[in-house]
Amino acid sequence: MGMDKILLSTSGKDMKVTNDGATILKAVCVDNPAANVLINMSKVQDDEIGDGTTSVTVLAGELLREAEKLVNGKIHPQTIVAGFRKATEVARAALTASAQNHSSDKEAFRADLVYIAKTTLSSKVVSHDKDYFANMCVDAILRLNGSTQLQQIQMVKMTGGCLTDSALEEGFILNKKLGVGQPKVIENPKIMVANTSMDADKIKIFGSRVRTESMSQVADIELAEKEKMKSKVMKIVNHGINVFINRQLIYNHPEQIFTDNGVLSIEHADFDGIERLALVLDAEICSTFDHPELVKLGGCKLMEEIMIGEEKVIRFSGVALGEACTIVLRGATEAVLDEAERSVHDALCVLMTTVKENRTVYGGGCCEILMAQAIEKVAAETPGKIALAMEGYAAALREIPKAIADNGGYDSAALITELRAEHAKGNTTLGLNMQEGAVGSMKDLGILESFQSKLQSLLSASEAAEMIVRVDEIVKCAPRQRQQGM
Repeated sequence: MGMDKILLSTSGKDMKVTNDGATILKAVCVDNPAANVLINMSKVQDDEIGDGTTSVTVLAGELLREAEKLVNGKIHPQTIVAGFRKATEVARAALTASAQNHSSDKEAFRADLVYIAKTTLSSKVVSHDKDYFANMCVDAILRLNGSTQLQQIQMVKMTGGCLTDSALEEGFILNKKLGVGQPKVIENPKIMVANTSMDADKIKIFGSRVRTESMSQVADIELAEKEKMKSKVMKIVNHGINVFINRQLIYNHPEQIFTDNGVLSIEHADFDGIERLALVLDAEICSTFDHPELVKLGGCKLMEEIMIGEEKVIRFSGVALGEACTIVLRGATEAVLDEAERSVHDALCVLMTTVKENRTVYGGGCCEILMAQAIEKVAAETPGKIALAMEGYAAALREIPKAIADNGGYDSAALITELRAEHAKGNTTLGLNMQEGAVGSMKDLGILESFQSKLQSLLSASEAAEMIVRVDEIVKCAPRQRQQGM
């Protein structure tokens, strides 16, 4: 029904609240191999476009339902596949003809992007504040200047406040606190990003034993370890840096030596995000320190500790990669924040797709009715049983606007017939206005979708459906026999 679902793990401890199709399907336990095909298809849609995961699954399911009716009517699966193929081509041509491109006009293109973001976010947890979030996502994407590296946009989740307290920060935010007695602000820092162990270098030979005669010899071993650590720290300091960010732990002794030498050290930097940090600061991740001249250090204009809500974080502003920015999400609970992150990520992915492929199409079920009408028109002129499969394809496409109307709590049968009649008259920009439960102009309401997203879901759904229609039986194979005497 387009509502959110609570996903509960079998242990009952882990919980997610989401309405993202791919997230739900990834988590569901399914034995049926045909269902697995549909789940994999929604994952591909999620990886490729980021949004439209539910639409693609609904469309494929409806195509299979129509195919089943045809098979029961003694029509051969190969005929159905041929009809689906032809219908896909007609639908693709109709969709391409209805697409529009405003990329030459900057203002109009930005407005298109905001409309697309709003359309994507309107079914998510942030739908009440979709204007605010849509503008935030568009600002973040336009900062990238056509680059397609989404890693440059980082998301930081902080509980507290409400969703509208979320903000777009310039530069990069590292969710870490600075050590005691270290400077809170550094201008033009020279930063080394490293992945090396800075704990006391114990003798790391498994099962080794060291026999000593007295405690003084133990003290000598400890002193040797300290000296070894000190020489390593001094090698790092000799690179001429004043900020050292490490992926692993830094013990108290090396931290003290760093502080004495005026180097600010940060341990346990975001493990997954360290590559992103290196990318943004234009640095390389180091693990050996013998050749300072070969090491590429990172930098930015200002590094400071700031407060977000109750938390202290470190902000790097004026970074080498000028496009980088951070979206700080605030919200009531972890579950809300996780879902908000998924929603914003979907919007960012769709916007990124639109920046690459500038064409847009109208949403709200407008495209599906348009494609269904085009297919029916060709089917009426097509002799043979293929025409029946094409009509089935058109009926499946109409299920998407029907689902939209049902999810809005309106009478889908009345709305869809009215919409079909309007399209037949040539009003091809009309779709479903879910605010008022009526047929409305998508152009005036600004309900847009990415052309690439629509095309991908159309092609993925028809390919997956064709593949399953070709299958007439599921054969379970015996497990591979193990060879004896291995």
